[in-house]
Amino acid sequence: MKNSLTSLLVACLLIFTSCQNSNETKVAFTSKNLTYAKGFTVQRSGDYKKITIQNPYKNASKKYTYLLVPKHLEIPKHDPETQIIRTPVERMVVTSTSHIPLLELLNVEKTLVGFPNTDFISSKRTRKLIKDKTLIDLGKSESINTEILLDLAPELVMSFAVDKPNKTFTNIKKMGIPIVLNGDWLEETPLGRAEWIQLFGAIYEKEKEADSIFKKIETDYNKAKATATSANTRPTIVSGSIFQDVWYLPAGESFIATYFKDAKTDYLWKDSKGTGSLSLSFETVLEKGQHANFWIGCSLYETKQALAAGSIHYKKFDAFAQNTYTFANRKGETGGLVYFELGPIRPDLILKDIIKITHPELLPEHKLFFFEKLK
Repeated sequence: MKNSLTSLLVACLLIFTSCQNSNETKVAFTSKNLTYAKGFTVQRSGDYKKITIQNPYKNASKKYTYLLVPKHLEIPKHDPETQIIRTPVERMVVTSTSHIPLLELLNVEKTLVGFPNTDFISSKRTRKLIKDKTLIDLGKSESINTEILLDLAPELVMSFAVDKPNKTFTNIKKMGIPIVLNGDWLEETPLGRAEWIQLFGAIYEKEKEADSIFKKIETDYNKAKATATSANTRPTIVSGSIFQDVWYLPAGESFIATYFKDAKTDYLWKDSKGTGSLSLSFETVLEKGQHANFWIGCSLYETKQALAAGSIHYKKFDAFAQNTYTFANRKGETGGLVYFELGPIRPDLILKDIIKITHPELLPEHKLFFFEKLK
């Protein structure tokens, strides 16, 4: 009798489970091909999309998954760790100026309702939103005013993390607001960074527009790269500057080193390992780079006088006299650097600038956009 009762209970449980499974919404996703970006994936199933951030911050041990569900559709069954984003997003907070041009290119910048330290924003279009008080300052990026943020009722916060998630955003997530950790800055190639516009295209249901924008940037970049191959010389390059007695310059596998390679120059640290920065002594850099033809990217120095004041020893470099270039001189009305804001989505312009500097005869019509010779 006991065995019969047990069998009946098991049978009922199996039937119940089978009925439950048959009523669940099952979604089968297919991947969208990304050409250069390695830090995220986009998958689609009908009107549903799934975003996976593979590399949200340095040495991350976990991935972050987001299910994008149009507002007119029901939320399907999903893993409890998956965050739900209702699309298209109509109220957004971002915390990096580099995300603002992507919103503008997709013509959705008016959905931006909050940003930490708005003085860093350079774009005239977005600064108008600040003046109109439709874009609100959230305080310092490392300690955002959560009360103001919650009053703004964003549907999504787009942030980033250097080596671990900010505790403030962890708390915001607990309040039901999805947090997307954007890892575009960890991409190892210029076009890889620019391809993150596809993430914004998915969030705003503007995939076709994002595709078109990126393909134009890709075409212009590759055209400039092809032009550089015809150069008759390969000038030598030094980069970076000293901070607290350490000279920081791009490692040989970094995206900056990729620019130098694609412009057909000889970056003197091209064979070094790493995708970030090298930390070297002044003497080491001087020994190898003293006679470099060009010094491109001398940190935030704006004049020769300021550079010499940073270290009188900079004058020992041959390039100091005539061939040192900075990206620090083009700024927004409140001091934000255009290079940091617009550069990640316009690698084509950065590459053209470097080609114009090192091989001016190849791009006679191009005017420097981000870089300027130190005076």
